[in-house]
Amino acid sequence: MTFCIEVSGEFACFTRPEMRVERVSYDVITPSAARNIYQAILWKPQMAWHIDRIEVLNPIRWMSIRRNEVGSVVSAENVRRAMRRGQGRLQMFVEDERQQRSSLVLRDVSYRIHAHFSLTEKAGSTDNAEKYLGMFLRRARKGQVFKQPYLGCREFAADIELIEPGHELSSSIDETRDLGWMFYDFDYSANPPSPRFFNARMEGGVINIPMAESDEVQG
Repeated sequence: MTFCIEVSGEFACFTRPEMRVERVSYDVITPSAARNIYQAILWKPQMAWHIDRIEVLNPIRWMSIRRNEVGSVVSAENVRRAMRRGQGRLQMFVEDERQQRSSLVLRDVSYRIHAHFSLTEKAGSTDNAEKYLGMFLRRARKGQVFKQPYLGCREFAADIELIEPGHELSSSIDETRDLGWMFYDFDYSANPPSPRFFNARMEGGVINIPMAESDEVQG
């Protein structure tokens, strides 16, 4: 069964990985970011979300902002060392690590995202698709989420609405163009996980997303 949600927000930034100094967003939401929004509503190890199609509902508009960010993270090796010893200093002083960076972000975004899920190898004898289908619909109808869904960056909160059969739909934008190579998702079967990309094309405001196993998705 395919599900559909509408996602909107005032700002969004789906950062291009090749832009390492200043953040620059892709033109539209990436499949990975869309999957995370579905997972915010319902996720279990026994299920995996697959994004099928993204409809762009608002014109693609940009704006430049400057934000304060923390320039480093706590070292994983320091954490492991502290865990082994049972002591250690893991604190970070934000004032010492703060840096101001420019970002080219999207504004007034709205997407209609179609997706389905499949059961994983972790599904047991009591797990079946109908069980998780009912759980997802109950949670989505009540607006329940495990975590606040966001649009690329955690400070850009997303509003979500479940679209059910018979719901009156707005049109996607009338725009067709190539979007270039876009981040698809990480391949978590590798260690460490490796990024994968696909050549995205928008036809009449609609982007069809290939399956992860497709030849269109490359590492």
